[in-house]
Amino acid sequence: MPKRIRWLPIAVALGVVVLVVGATRTAPRQSNRTPDLEVVPALPETVAQVDKFFETTWAEQKIQPAERAPELQVYRRLSLALLGTIPSLEELRQFEADQQPQRLERWTQRILNDSRFGYYFSERLARSLVGTEGGEFLIFRRDRFTNWLRENLQLRTPYDQLVRHMIADTGLWTSVPATNFISSAFANDDLDENKLAGRSVRAFLGQRIDCAQCHDHPFDHWKQSEFQGLAAYFGQVNKSAVGIQDFSNVDYKVENRKTKVQETIAPAVPFHPEWLPKTGSRREQLAVWITHPDNRRFERATANRIWGLMFGKGYFDPVDGLSDPPDKTDLLDILGADFRQHNYDLRRLIQVIAASKPYRLDSIHPSEDENQVEELKAQWAVFPLIRLRPEQIIGSILQASTLGTIDQNSHLLFRAIRFFRENDFVKEYGDLGENELTEQPGTIPQALLRMNSKLIGDLTEANLVNSPGRISGLSPNDATCIETAYLVALTRRPTAPELAHFTAQLQAASKNERSKVVEDMFWSLCNSLEFSWNH
Repeated sequence: MPKRIRWLPIAVALGVVVLVVGATRTAPRQSNRTPDLEVVPALPETVAQVDKFFETTWAEQKIQPAERAPELQVYRRLSLALLGTIPSLEELRQFEADQQPQRLERWTQRILNDSRFGYYFSERLARSLVGTEGGEFLIFRRDRFTNWLRENLQLRTPYDQLVRHMIADTGLWTSVPATNFISSAFANDDLDENKLAGRSVRAFLGQRIDCAQCHDHPFDHWKQSEFQGLAAYFGQVNKSAVGIQDFSNVDYKVENRKTKVQETIAPAVPFHPEWLPKTGSRREQLAVWITHPDNRRFERATANRIWGLMFGKGYFDPVDGLSDPPDKTDLLDILGADFRQHNYDLRRLIQVIAASKPYRLDSIHPSEDENQVEELKAQWAVFPLIRLRPEQIIGSILQASTLGTIDQNSHLLFRAIRFFRENDFVKEYGDLGENELTEQPGTIPQALLRMNSKLIGDLTEANLVNSPGRISGLSPNDATCIETAYLVALTRRPTAPELAHFTAQLQAASKNERSKVVEDMFWSLCNSLEFSWNH
C-alpha cells in the first residue's frame, strides 16, 4: 500500500481533533453579546388570572409561599423542561448579558423557537399518544409520528387539529404520519379497539376508564357499555395496501360473557351526544366530539399534561386521573379557556405556565414544619423537587462536558456523540416509559451508573476538549475556575463556604495536580443530588 494512502486515515483523524480542539479553545469569559430580542406575546391578563387564583387559595389556607427563585434557577427549569438539558455556559453568558425587561419571558420564547424544543417536546408528547414501544415494524413508524409532531410544533398548528388528524386520518403510516396513532394499536394483524378507546380518553380527556373495559368502574361513574360505545368508533378500522382505512360494512362486536354470542355494539358517546356531527366516518365524528369547543375535558386534560411536563407532575396527579369538570372555575379552566381562545396553541399554553407565579417560586421554603411543607407542596406554594428523567440526566451531563451549546449548529462530531451516548445511557439507566409523570424512586444501580460508568468518567475527565480541562487551563484565577465549574454543572455560582472549600484544595495542589483537582470537583458536582433533580 502506498505510504500516502496508509497515512490518510491518520491524517483525517488528526484533522478532526484539530477542528474540535480549535473550535472549543475559547476562554470561559463573560460574553458581551446579547441575543436578538424575541417578541413576547400578550400574556399579562391570563397570567394575572392564574396568579390571582393561587394568591386567593394561599390566603384562604393561610399559606405564605416561597420566595421568588433566582432567574438563573428558573432558566435552568425552562431548559430542562423544554430542551431536555441544562443551559450551556455560552447560553448563560448571553442570558446574563441581556438586561432588557421581561428577560425570562423573552428567553422562554427563544427556547420555543429553538429547533431542540421541537425534537424534545415531540418525544414527550408522543409517549402519551403512542407509548414508547416499537409496535409492529411493517405498519408502525414511531419516528415518522414524532417527526410529524415536531414539524407541527414548529408551525404552531392548533393542537385540536392535530388530535383530529390522529384519530381520523386514513392512509399509509409512512406518508400520513398521524395514522401511526391508529397503527400503534395493531398486534398480530388485529386492531385492539379497546386500547385505542382507553388511550384516547386518557390522552385527550385526561381520564382513565380502562377498568370499564371488562366491568363497570368500581370507583367512578364509567360503565362498561360506555367504554364499548367509544371502542365501537374504531370498529370499522382496518389496514390495507393503501394504509389505514375504514370499512363501512364492518361492525364492532364483543362476546356476551353469559351467552357467548357475538353482539354488535353501536358507537355511542357517554355524554353530550349533541356534539357529534351528522356526517363523516365514525372516527371523524369521534374526533370532532373529543375536540369540541364546549368539551372542557379536552382543554383541561391538555392544560394538566402541559403543566405536568413543565413541573414534572400534573396539577392534578396522576395526570390522566382527572375527575369530571367541577362547577367552580379552577386553574385548569383558566388555562384551558385561554388555550381554546388562542387557537389551541401549545406554545402559548407553555408561555402562560412559565410566566406564572408558581413556576417562578423557589424550591426552598423557610418552614421546618413537616406538615406545613406537605401542604405547601399540595397548594403549589413551593416549586416541587422532581427527579430528572433519564434523558435529562444524560443530556445535562453531555452539555456540562462542553462549554459551547450542543445544538443543530454544533460540530457534527459533538452531535453524533450525544445521539449515540444518550440512547445507550437511557437504555442502561432505565426508561420511565409511557407513565413518566408518575413519581418513581431512584435506584442504587442508577446511582452507580452515574458515578462509575466509563461514559461519565470520560465526560468529566480533564482534557483539551472537555469542560474540566478547559476551565482548569483557561481560568485566570481560582475563584473564576470554581465559579465557572458551578455555572456549567449547576447553573449557579458557589456559596461562600463552597468557594472557600475548593479554593483551599486548589491552593494546596501543585501545578501538575491542579487539573486533577478541577476534574474531581467537576465529577462531584455532576454526581450531586442537586445536579440530578429539578428545583
